[in-house]
Amino acid sequence: MCGAGLPADPAGHRDLAQQAREHGDELAVLAHLLAAQVLETGDAHAGTRLAAVGTGYFMKNEHATARRWYELALQLDCAMAAAWQNLAAIHAQAGDHRQAEQCRGRAYGLQRIFVEDAGQSRRRVLLLCSGRSSGNVPFDLLVPTPGNCRIKYAIDYAAPAEDDALPASDLAFNAIGDPDVAEPLDERLRAFARRYARPLLNAPERVAATRRDRLPALLHAIAGLQTAPCIRLDDLPAAPASASGALARWLDARRLALPLLVRPAASHGGEGLVRCADQAGLERALRAAPGPGYLSAYRDYRSPDGYYRKYRVVFVDRRPYPYHLAISPHWMVHYYSADMLVDPWKREEEARFLAAPQAELGAPAWAALEALGRRLDLDYAGVDFTLLANGEVFVFEANATMLAHRERPDGPLAHKNAYIQRIADAFERLLQKHCA
Repeated sequence: MCGAGLPADPAGHRDLAQQAREHGDELAVLAHLLAAQVLETGDAHAGTRLAAVGTGYFMKNEHATARRWYELALQLDCAMAAAWQNLAAIHAQAGDHRQAEQCRGRAYGLQRIFVEDAGQSRRRVLLLCSGRSSGNVPFDLLVPTPGNCRIKYAIDYAAPAEDDALPASDLAFNAIGDPDVAEPLDERLRAFARRYARPLLNAPERVAATRRDRLPALLHAIAGLQTAPCIRLDDLPAAPASASGALARWLDARRLALPLLVRPAASHGGEGLVRCADQAGLERALRAAPGPGYLSAYRDYRSPDGYYRKYRVVFVDRRPYPYHLAISPHWMVHYYSADMLVDPWKREEEARFLAAPQAELGAPAWAALEALGRRLDLDYAGVDFTLLANGEVFVFEANATMLAHRERPDGPLAHKNAYIQRIADAFERLLQKHCA
């Protein structure tokens, strides 16, 4: 590593400890004194101790500080896979994907199996994960420690022969929930599923069926539910992106009409999403597309009050549980950009949805969501949707990579934790059922 940003000598860390003491930062004081000690004594575990400091800052979400400690630790011991893992996550969040990929390569070149066991585990759960992507399900909520021993397996970096050397497990959870991320591993995952002798949650073929362009066919004919036409853009012919007449004919042949949405594959949360109102804008978006993606019809889903509403429901063992509602003046709805923390009436409406989703949406819409959960046939999944003026459900996406996490117990959204706990409890019952 280069440019660690921290001194590599004991005296430098003592100076920084004194500066931190003057600023009242006791954590930094302890960290720098520890660094001085391990560097001075030549502690064989110096790298591990300094990486632990980095992890402390990483858990506090102080990524810039965590990065400096990880880089110093890795200068002393470059064989710490977990430090490389967390450093990769820090670079990815900062948008430096090249550095992130390099760090992942270092991490998973050293180690593909990561066992997290606090010694109080009721069961051992094997988590099939993608090391190269963030398309994994939220297993921190669903498979928490210390109740579970988590065996995280970066299967995309592992050779098939390594499957036979995995630690014993009670069941496996295919945590690669994004079908675009899972697709290159399709045969690898299916072969693992055929050989694995214990229960496997979220079968690979069911995850594959949720790809955006496959979803309309999967959800076809569910009463009270609509989806947007969507096609996959893998090898888009040159003509549509370069000649207006050819593009118009290309769209007509696929029964697509403007406005249209262009988005990269394996993207969520609106990353890279472009709404094209006219043909010129569509041509620009297609030319700028970095790789595989999707072209889908746009639906104006404004409510009568002029706001856009995006609901999220999570499915555990095919049953629906309300997770959140975001209300925004903009068509691209994100919870934290929708002023949900600013406008009390929005949180009050969300609270009503969480407490009584069937009453808020209407019985036909809730029945459509129940049918959707059965049709997905996944042990864990979720759906983002809105409610149309006629009371029908309009689906934006439905897959197994839907985020669900607890809120800060002392924060403004702490009231949601009771409903999030229902999701965690439902998944615990699912685990118990399969381990019985």
